[in-house]
Amino acid sequence: MISLSHTTKKFKDTIALQNITFTAKEGEIIGFLGPNGAGKTTTMRLILGYLTPTSGKVTVDGVDPLKDRIKILRQIGYLPENNPLYSEMRVREYLLFIAEVKGASDIMSYAEDVGLTDVIEKKIEELSRGYKQRVGLAAALVADPPILILDEPTSGLDPLEQEKIRVLIKKIAKKKTIIFSTHILSEVEDVANRLIIINKGSIVYDGSKPKGKGGVEKLFKRLVKS
Repeated sequence: MISLSHTTKKFKDTIALQNITFTAKEGEIIGFLGPNGAGKTTTMRLILGYLTPTSGKVTVDGVDPLKDRIKILRQIGYLPENNPLYSEMRVREYLLFIAEVKGASDIMSYAEDVGLTDVIEKKIEELSRGYKQRVGLAAALVADPPILILDEPTSGLDPLEQEKIRVLIKKIAKKKTIIFSTHILSEVEDVANRLIIINKGSIVYDGSKPKGKGGVEKLFKRLVKS
């Protein structure tokens, strides 16, 4: 469903990504790991068509996301790292706005899934960081896209909220392709069925999760040295 082939991205003299190749298929939950500045967000933006690769090829369902961005973006639910929201809008208004853009009508099922029903009439600016993150996740889920790109989806949530989001991701993953980045290595152990580790713009691991508690952390520390 998602394919990157020998993809490189440079920003002037800085190489953000170096010759990366991987595919992501339906039903895969890919934990995308790497230190800050490793290239995770750049990779996600290339998939979305927000950036142009310097070389190589990126496709989603065989389509170049740069050439048919509207079609591709309707297939992808995206939660960016900084989660930009219209803070003056009420939660319901914002989700209805997103639904209209995506050509959908239902918002309440997604609001319920991420625990927003109690704050649905509140202004976004009045919400805690955790609830704002839930609003961004609900917006990504609206219209039930087959692909989810989640950049730090549990950032700012307390442990109980993090667990709820992890359960939700696993619940909806059966018929979706999910790529999520996180710095919480135990989260990858719990949620992902595949692991990609990127460091200094290059993929240093792509495969199954190591078995056993703490296996992901041990692998990460071995491959990503400070």
